[in-house]
Amino acid sequence: QLQLVESGGGLVQAGDSLRLTCAASGGTVSTYGITWFRQAPGKEREFVGGISLNYGITYATSVLGRFAISRDNAKNTVYLQMNSLKPDDTAVYSCAARKWATVVTSQQNDYASWGQGTQVTVSS
Repeated sequence: QLQLVESGGGLVQAGDSLRLTCAASGGTVSTYGITWFRQAPGKEREFVGGISLNYGITYATSVLGRFAISRDNAKNTVYLQMNSLKPDDTAVYSCAARKWATVVTSQQNDYASWGQGTQVTVSS
């Protein structure tokens, strides 16, 4: 059972950057696929991007070219670098884990472990 804690959210202006951290415990991230989701008020939760245990990476079209996911096995941590932020990026961002995932999936039910989320607010 992997425990996940997100951090790094905050209030920024359009065009700014943030780096979110997904810190894991109770297991090693190198044996999981780790995926980021986000949910804005009044909206459904949506897939942002993820990284498989063998470093395959997939992004949603809406963030492609602006966001980047990386994994640091030594720190047991996954990062979401967010650049050129837009007001539409405002949401609670959560990371989720799927054991032995060799491919990234966008289905919420595929993931057994979830963090509590961190708020990102982008003003215009």
